[in-house]
Amino acid sequence: MTSLDGVPRPRVVEHAPVVPALTLTGVRLGAGGPAGALRIAGGRIVAVAADAEDLGTGAGESVVDLAGRVVLPGLVDAHVHAAQWASVRHRLDLSLADSASAVARAVRRRAAEAAEPEVLIGYGFRDGLWPDVPHRSLLDAVCPDRPVALVSADLHAAWLNSAGLALVGRGGHPTGVLREHECFAAVAALPEVPVDVLDRWVAEACRAAAARGVTGVIDFHYADNLGDWDRRAAAGPLAVRVDAAVYPEHLDAAIGRGLRTGDVLPGTGGLLRMGPLKLFTDGSLNTRTALCCDPYPGLEGTEEAYGIEQTPYEELVRLMRRAAGHGVEPAVHAIGDRANTLALDAFAAVRCRGRIEHAQLLAAADVPRFAELGVTAGVQPAHAPDDRDVADRHWAGRTGRAFAYGDLLAAGARLEFGSDAPVSPLDPWLGIAAAVSRTGDERPAWHPEQRIPLRAALTAAARGRALIRVGDPADLVVLDTDPLTADAGTLREMPVHATLLGGRWTHGPLA
Repeated sequence: MTSLDGVPRPRVVEHAPVVPALTLTGVRLGAGGPAGALRIAGGRIVAVAADAEDLGTGAGESVVDLAGRVVLPGLVDAHVHAAQWASVRHRLDLSLADSASAVARAVRRRAAEAAEPEVLIGYGFRDGLWPDVPHRSLLDAVCPDRPVALVSADLHAAWLNSAGLALVGRGGHPTGVLREHECFAAVAALPEVPVDVLDRWVAEACRAAAARGVTGVIDFHYADNLGDWDRRAAAGPLAVRVDAAVYPEHLDAAIGRGLRTGDVLPGTGGLLRMGPLKLFTDGSLNTRTALCCDPYPGLEGTEEAYGIEQTPYEELVRLMRRAAGHGVEPAVHAIGDRANTLALDAFAAVRCRGRIEHAQLLAAADVPRFAELGVTAGVQPAHAPDDRDVADRHWAGRTGRAFAYGDLLAAGARLEFGSDAPVSPLDPWLGIAAAVSRTGDERPAWHPEQRIPLRAALTAAARGRALIRVGDPADLVVLDTDPLTADAGTLREMPVHATLLGGRWTHGPLA
């Protein structure tokens, strides 16, 4: 086995688990669906019937009575950063901090708990509404000698103390707050977790995802993503299917191997596929770097008043054309309305299939272009309730076209839901609930006109699979509650009884 960086890696063992035939009885086929039974063999659904007696079973074949539970197509998180999500589960949680000073207090407490000299890493701060400003001096005051590196919830900013800045080669930085490319480079320069530890954390995170009904992810981790997942698949069967995205640095290597988006990598039990090429047009809302047509309040007249253009349009088109010419579909990060226009213009110029990731703020004229160009909108509905307050401040007067899932669906766009974990938890039910309710707490719906029907949300969360069909992979989730009768709170906490991946139990009493 050879990774994309060309370094040979020995394959430990080929893992293609043998899954015995299985019959599920006493099920309800889909949300609000009829009672029935289904038979699984060779990892696929081979028969569906109203009565188990109509299916027939072979000698020694397993039969499981699910006692009236609901069976749905397995859910796919179409945008994760798996290694980062796995890592932040073990880091200082800053998601509830409401000020820079509150973060500093949390760092002081954590530093007092563990005095070892390793880097103190935190994750999850959102400074878009803070009354004070993050600065390295605040961290120096509470942790002067130990490196501190704190990553924002949207992954587009990092806040370091002086020791942390020196560690990543940015000593003397005036504020200690790094954004966009400077942030990405600094985070990449931090000491890495040992590979075996990280792989264990990732495996744990994937099992936790399976416990929420997830059977697949598109992983956008910034690394030798294919090589990393190939190594993990060699160590044992994965708990989810993985489409591993690549970045421009690895595109030529993937092309050299003849890999096209959707190709299964050999020796991975059919669970690892080549994903899309990840490209950026802009930054993020909370960091005020999403590229917009209107300036951010308070930044008028500054160089970055409208956000940041990450990749010039001509370079975006060049990279998309090269990838598409070799069967690799682009996935273009675009959050601001100007960024989405540029991304759609690039798809129109290249005339290829692909995705726009996030699509958070859209010009009205751009909404129908997704369907016209055949571009999938890879969206994260849980971000809408998370970001409603910061959007109301920084996109004031424009939020009627923010997170515009209702408009996109009405215009015929294909929606695929993700979490952007660790930006939001890797739990599809949070996104489903947000999409149908437009709230994540007890407040009224935010722009309720952009709500979408539950069935559409379930389809988007299953990457287009709406029904239990013969011939499909037996990637299934078994629920204790029918989503069609659940309120928003129940949807968020949806009780998942079991999950199957290719007919193999990855969660539940038989896993």
